[in-house]
Amino acid sequence: MFELSEEGKQFVKKELERYEDRYSAIIPSLYRVQKENGGWVSDECVAYLSQLMDLPEADIYEVFKFYTMFNQKPVGQLHVQVCTNISCSMNGGRELADHICKAYNVKSGEVSSDGKVTVSRVECLGSCDTAPMMQVNDRYLENLTPESALEQLKSLESEL
Repeated sequence: MFELSEEGKQFVKKELERYEDRYSAIIPSLYRVQKENGGWVSDECVAYLSQLMDLPEADIYEVFKFYTMFNQKPVGQLHVQVCTNISCSMNGGRELADHICKAYNVKSGEVSSDGKVTVSRVECLGSCDTAPMMQVNDRYLENLTPESALEQLKSLESEL
């Protein structure tokens, strides 16, 4: 059964006190749950958060299902989100995603067999002038080529 660490519980409680409206604490609390649950939010996590925050599960689900930054299924240790919106696509974003998938022998949206990598094609990450780009966990990597992307990923892998 999922449960936040003591530090995580304190974080959620502080977020609840920080805002006039309890609902404003949902996004930061979901981020915390995702971080402590291995990079994704399960139904069990939503139920737990509902109890902790004293909010209906449906209200938490509204936020959780709306925003794409919350993962609804397990992801690898490196969640590689490759922008495939228009600017990145025109500069090779789709090909970049394909190249990374091939290099890690993984299909888009799936976790590699070793559990290290998930490659996701995503919409705009807000860096059109540095296309193509990708976000790996919480790091933005820009002005990429297939080769430089793999070099960056190998470097991040070594930090695991």
